[in-house]
Amino acid sequence: MVKNRLKEIRMREYMMSAGEFAKYLGTDIKNYSNWERNVSRPNLEKALEISKKLNRTVNDIWYLE
Repeated sequence: MVKNRLKEIRMREYMMSAGEFAKYLGTDIKNYSNWERNVSRPNLEKALEISKKLNRTVNDIWYLE
């Protein structure tokens, strides 16, 4: 199963609300919330955009468990 560290990154490094972080990442709160809760995942292009914006690799954010 693919999991993510979005909430951890948001809380530790950016100290933003989920809504603010969603806007920062260029998505809406509904999509971001689903990603953070592992209900869904962004497509590959969006995942690459997010990793670039957060200055991390995709593997730093999403991982197999």
